[in-house]
Amino acid sequence: MKKIISLLTLLLLLSCYNVEHNCKDFKTGKFKFEYEVDGVKKTTVFERKDSIEIETFEGKTDTSSIRWVSDCEYILQKIHPKNRAEKKAITMKILTTSKNSYTFEFGIVGSDQKQRGTVEKMED
Repeated sequence: MKKIISLLTLLLLLSCYNVEHNCKDFKTGKFKFEYEVDGVKKTTVFERKDSIEIETFEGKTDTSSIRWVSDCEYILQKIHPKNRAEKKAITMKILTTSKNSYTFEFGIVGSDQKQRGTVEKMED
């Protein structure tokens, strides 16, 4: 009986846990996204201001428009796409936040395939 009560108490405590969502803290600012491709570390730096995001990757700078769907979800659309793939809009959803980073999920609008990453807010 004690085991059942302990298990129920543990389940109750876990169900009360709230994931932090302070998405508004990340609507503007300068950010860094690091990831690995074939064992090589890649870094993208971007700055977000209202409805514009300016991204720099491997020495190339690109600009995208941002349309916020909710406080934690937005759609990115390249302003000057260079090919058909870049014309496709990307949906971004902030899943969790901490003091200076957030975990997000992203994918092409309309596709079920999603990837995840973590972005770090840089000092201004």
